[in-house]
Amino acid sequence: MSLWGGRFTGKVDPLMVQFNQSLSFDKRMALVDIMGSKSYCKANTKTGILTQQECDTIVNGLETISNEWQSGTFAIDPQDEDIHTANERRLFELIGPVAGKLHTGRSRNDQVATDVRLWLREEILKIVKYLKEFLSVCVQRADHEIHVLMPGYTHLQRAQPIRWSHWLLSHAWSLEQDLERLEQLYKRVNQLPLGSGALAGNPFQIDREFLRQDLGFDGIMPNSLYNVSDRDFIAEFLSWASLTMVHLSRWSEDLIIYSTSEFGFVKLADAYSTGSSLMPQKKNPDSLELIRGKSGRVFGHMSGFMMTYKGIPSTYNKDLQEDKEPLFDTVDTIAGCVQIATGVLSTLSINPERMKNALSVDMLATDLAEYLVRKGVPFRETHHISGHAVRLAEERNTTMAHLPLQDLKQLHPAFEQDVFQVWDFEKSIELRSSIGGTSQKSVKHQIDLLKQKIATLSE
Repeated sequence: MSLWGGRFTGKVDPLMVQFNQSLSFDKRMALVDIMGSKSYCKANTKTGILTQQECDTIVNGLETISNEWQSGTFAIDPQDEDIHTANERRLFELIGPVAGKLHTGRSRNDQVATDVRLWLREEILKIVKYLKEFLSVCVQRADHEIHVLMPGYTHLQRAQPIRWSHWLLSHAWSLEQDLERLEQLYKRVNQLPLGSGALAGNPFQIDREFLRQDLGFDGIMPNSLYNVSDRDFIAEFLSWASLTMVHLSRWSEDLIIYSTSEFGFVKLADAYSTGSSLMPQKKNPDSLELIRGKSGRVFGHMSGFMMTYKGIPSTYNKDLQEDKEPLFDTVDTIAGCVQIATGVLSTLSINPERMKNALSVDMLATDLAEYLVRKGVPFRETHHISGHAVRLAEERNTTMAHLPLQDLKQLHPAFEQDVFQVWDFEKSIELRSSIGGTSQKSVKHQIDLLKQKIATLSE
C-alpha cells in the first residue's frame, strides 16, 4: 500500500521500492505511531471531521493493530513502505473506508516527527533509570570501601596517594553530569509537532493544545515549517550519547589497566569476562573492551548524521529518513553499555593489599615540599628542595624516608625531627580535606552529595 500513488501513472522500479522502504527498521515505532493516531483521531472528532461513532471504530481498530504488534502476529505486506503505511493499510483491512478519514489534515511529515519524539522520550526514561543504577553502585562501593588506599596517576605515572573511593567517584561525577544533561535534553525532545501538516499547518483548526495534553508533551512547537523538519533533538541526543560513551570508555580503560597482571588492583567476575581460544590461562576483560570499542561506533553515528543533516533545505526532505537507524542503534548501544557497566562494577573484586603495596615513598615528594611550606618556606623554593631530596635518594639507591635528618638539613635548615611523620600515606590523604579532596571526610561529603542528586534527578 502506498499513501501517495494518485499523482503517478508509471510503475516504480522494484529496486526503488526496496531503496525507499523504512519499515524494516521504523517498525519499532509501531506502538507510538498508533498512540499518535488515536490522539489525532480524537482531535479530528473535536473539529467535526469524524463523528464519535467513527472515532470509536478507528480507535478500536488501532487497538487491535497494537495488540497484533505486541503479540507478534501483525502480518507485514511487502508493499508496506513504512510503519505509517503498514498501520493504515491494516486499519483499512479491519474497519473499511472510514479508515481513510484518519489522516485528514495530517502528513507523514508531522506524523513521523511526532513518532520519533514519542519513541525517544520513552527510551530516555529507560536510560535515566540505567544511569541512576550505575551511580548507585558507585556510591555504595565508595561508601563500603572508603578505607582502601591506592596510587593516583597522572600521565599513567604514580603521582599521589588517593582513596579507591575517590577514584570511583571521579567517574561517577562524569556520569552524574551526563544524567543531568540527559534530563535537560528530555524537555526539548518532549515537544509536540503534530498538527503541522506537510509544512504549512492544519486547515481544520485542530486543537493542538488538546493533542499536547493527550499525548503528554511539555510544549507545542511554534512553526510548522520548523516543526516537520527539526531533528536537532536527535543530533543533540547523539552528541549526548557520544560524550557519555567517552566517559564510559575512559572508565573502562582504567579498569582494563587495573585488571592486568602488572597492576592486579581489580578482578572482573567470570560473568563479564571471556577466555582465549588458544591460551587457556587468559581471562580477558571483553565487557570493558567492548564498551571502549562501541564508543567509536556511537561517535560515528553522530558525525554521520550531522553530515546528512547539514545540507538539507527547509522543511521535510527524504534525507531525514536517515535519522532513525543511527538513533535506534545509538539508543540500543548506550542502554546496553550502561547496564553492562553496572554489572561489571557491582561484581568486580578489588585487591586492597595490592593497591597499598603499589604506593611508594616518592609519591610523598609533594608532602615533603608542603612540610617546609608549613615552616614558612615559599612553595616554589620547597618544590626545588624536595626535588633535590628525590635525586639524593636515587643516587644512594634508597628512599627519601631513609635519608637521615642531617642530609635533609643540608638541603634546608627548616627540616626537624618531625619531618619523618611525612612518610605516612594515610596522613597524606587526610590532609587533602577541602571540598573535593581525597580525605575520608571529603569523600563522605561527595557520597552524601551524590546520594542527594540521585534521589532528586528524575523525580
